[in-house]
Amino acid sequence: MNIKIHTVNGIKIAELVSDEPVINKLEDGVDLVGNVYYQDAERVFLHENAVSPAFFDLKTKLAGDILQKFSNYRMRLAIVGDFEKYPSKSLQDFIRESNQGKRINFVSSPAEALTVLSAG
Repeated sequence: MNIKIHTVNGIKIAELVSDEPVINKLEDGVDLVGNVYYQDAERVFLHENAVSPAFFDLKTKLAGDILQKFSNYRMRLAIVGDFEKYPSKSLQDFIRESNQGKRINFVSSPAEALTVLSAG
């Protein structure tokens, strides 16, 4: 796992770079929040492949638990990926609802993640 820092509009945004899943359980999400704070970043984005496939199965409650931690710590998060491939209507509804707010966003590119996370 590598954390790359971007600065956009004076806001430090961490990018989690990994070729394999590093967010596999709730504690991994909490560790990421701590690492991002340590890097003095206010927001973070990661790529879909850095998250366990179980995250995208809402029945496991992994997504809800991890995203709740990000919300509790007031850490804005964007996840970059192609989410249309997941057939679950409840997941698609969850993504759509998340994208209406500012705390958690699901986006299609790193550029979009930086744009969303650097906005007010």
